[in-house]
Amino acid sequence: MLKLGIIGTNWITHQFVGAAIETQQFELHSIYSRSVESGLKFGETYQQTNVYTDLSAFFADEALEVVYLASPNSMHYEQAKQALLAGKHVISEKPAVSRLVELEELHQLADTQGVFYFEAARNIHEANFKQVAEMIPALGPIVTANFSYMKYSSRYDQVVAGEEPNIFSPKFSGGALMDLGIYLVYSAVAWFGKPEEVHYFARKLPTGVDGVGHMIFRYQDFDVNMMTGKSSTSFLPSEIIGHTQTISMNATNSIEEISLYDHTTGEMTAIPVVKEDNPMVEEARTFAQLINRDDLQDATYRELLDVMHTVHEVMEDLRLQEGITFAADIKE
Repeated sequence: MLKLGIIGTNWITHQFVGAAIETQQFELHSIYSRSVESGLKFGETYQQTNVYTDLSAFFADEALEVVYLASPNSMHYEQAKQALLAGKHVISEKPAVSRLVELEELHQLADTQGVFYFEAARNIHEANFKQVAEMIPALGPIVTANFSYMKYSSRYDQVVAGEEPNIFSPKFSGGALMDLGIYLVYSAVAWFGKPEEVHYFARKLPTGVDGVGHMIFRYQDFDVNMMTGKSSTSFLPSEIIGHTQTISMNATNSIEEISLYDHTTGEMTAIPVVKEDNPMVEEARTFAQLINRDDLQDATYRELLDVMHTVHEVMEDLRLQEGITFAADIKE
């Protein structure tokens, strides 16, 4: 059993820990929290009282093997670096970093230290996502694709009130692209590869980050159009349109419905899907398998790193096009 330590005690951490335990490959070993009380409260669910309030002591725990980071975006880089230097495997919530140069440094450090470094972009690990990947070649030449992920955040009310919550703050590397748009970017890159051109048209909030935005990825023969946002909610489906068939999905970030339309017959066929009770189980299972395999040159792992690098290269290009700058961009 891999001994898991967590940084961040919010709802997504509960979801990941639950998924990790469900795989029967992890056990919760330690909790880092700014207060003992909140750490103990989190651990109640798992009968775990091993709580640290000092990060150095947390990472110095020799029994700790894997660290899951669910802290604010801007903290991921420094915490991941500290974990890797301590010889721990790292699973970082998306976005793993604020800047591409940070990612490149962490990739190199992980290799040097002989440990694994993952970004928890859960959608690309899901069986339904992989099923769509297998369906794409049968579409014939792709004409276009449309992806949407726009979900209202209750924290937006604070922005309207003149405040600057973490997820809408350039200090903490927030905004729609970093929080939700990254799922769409991962979808496009994982299914179609690196685009030849990328364009972003964002509506910036008073805080300086994007509240809503539209992306266009240009490939050799088709475009991918994407909409993301956190200031309101959209119910648009997503689709990949080919010359002979069209794949329709409820979403790309969490695929629960897939239909295939045949342009020749006019028939719409519902495709069977798999739905896990906990949507993070599949990524947790993949991470455990790779760690237990203990091969840093494993083809699946290297492909994940390549996709991760491309995603962050594209993300940085997109946000800088619209003048969205973070505190991380100007630090020495």
